Amino acid sequence: MRQLLILTLAVVLVSCGGSGKKGNTSGEKDAKTEKKAPEKVSFGKFLPSIFSVTTYDGKRRLEQGMGFFLNDSVAVSLYSLFGNSNRAIVQPLDGNKTYEVAGFLAVDRINDLVLLKIKNLHRPGLKLYTGHVPQAALTYLVSPIRGNTVPVGTGKMLEESTIQGNHVFRISNVIYGSTCGRPVFLKNREVLGVGNLYSAGIDQDYLAIPAELVEKLLKKQTEPLKPLSRLGGKVPPAVSAANAKIKGVLVETDYGNITIKLFNNMPIYRDNFLKLVREHYYDSLLWHRVIAKFVIQTGAADTRHAKPDDMVGWKGPGYTLPANINPKYFHRRGMVGVPRLPDSQNNYKRSDGSQFYIVVGRKYSDSELDDIEKENHIKFSPEQRRVYKTIGGAPTLDGEYTIFGEVTSGMDVADRIDTVSVDKYYRPLRDIRVKRIRILK
Repeated sequence: MRQLLILTLAVVLVSCGGSGKKGNTSGEKDAKTEKKAPEKVSFGKFLPSIFSVTTYDGKRRLEQGMGFFLNDSVAVSLYSLFGNSNRAIVQPLDGNKTYEVAGFLAVDRINDLVLLKIKNLHRPGLKLYTGHVPQAALTYLVSPIRGNTVPVGTGKMLEESTIQGNHVFRISNVIYGSTCGRPVFLKNREVLGVGNLYSAGIDQDYLAIPAELVEKLLKKQTEPLKPLSRLGGKVPPAVSAANAKIKGVLVETDYGNITIKLFNNMPIYRDNFLKLVREHYYDSLLWHRVIAKFVIQTGAADTRHAKPDDMVGWKGPGYTLPANINPKYFHRRGMVGVPRLPDSQNNYKRSDGSQFYIVVGRKYSDSELDDIEKENHIKFSPEQRRVYKTIGGAPTLDGEYTIFGEVTSGMDVADRIDTVSVDKYYRPLRDIRVKRIRILK
């Protein structure tokens, strides 16, 4: 049987910036359906610091959501609203004037956060609450002024939870698609987190992305500003040229280090990988899929905070990459490739945006290679046959997956990972993490 390396989706989760159902664009329904906050809790003074945001690809409108200021020049919103955009417009809740987003300062793709700078707009920052939050603590959502009234919807914190591998607060306040990214307040008028929505089938969870994660991202902000287009898979020519001079990357794992050389004739994959490394995207992610004598796989965003029984491996950075299956490269032992969804869900064999695998493989006989040729309708070259018979690899993957690098040292570490005990989904029974990945210049 042909063995395909695919990303399986046990549950389809849709975030605010995805293609799920869009809610009330006015943001009024939640204020009508929730209890009114106590009169002594006044949030009207925070309206200037909260804004609606609309993202665009050129003139094409993409997503609508919200955001808020953290200090007089830095604001936060949801990365998922901006992933495919090259421009965005914001409108503070206290007026009708709109402003252009100048660019972004930092991004946390895993936790769906982005820090923004807005042209010609400075507003007071909202105070973040990073202390202990008792269960059933009251939570508040502020809506635009209606007449002389500031509608404030009241709910409560239901529990701390993990959804899609991310630490979140589940809240009872109702959040609709166009209001994702709004601040969720506590009674002390500090911000519990950034409001978000996840849907699994007909079920919905209303969430606050913890303020602690926003505070951590604030510490990572850099200058100069980067254009919004950099949030997608594109990299400027100057950065790509510099990437071509990099010697490789060092993958630090719980079992030791693995050095990988990235192929310069695969620039889209090389540049995307290095971009995510610079963002510390891979830090603390699990080797979540280990198939003995085949491959070890990592890079799924839902594994950082995953619990032992969680289904993992379906969350990426919010985009995929075009297939680039180069016949020059085949799945010999030590090659580095990219998994993808199966053909039934992925006609163009587009690759996952962040996950990668290392081929551990095994040796194959001529008769086995003959069978693979017949089943997969491919033809192995004499060199491929020699390698698969003497060195080993995973020939069933040839012609189906993009290869963009190779291991230059540390295959003994990959071999150790390859021998661990796994569950029926090939997830190791004991967590093995990528501690971090360093660029070797």
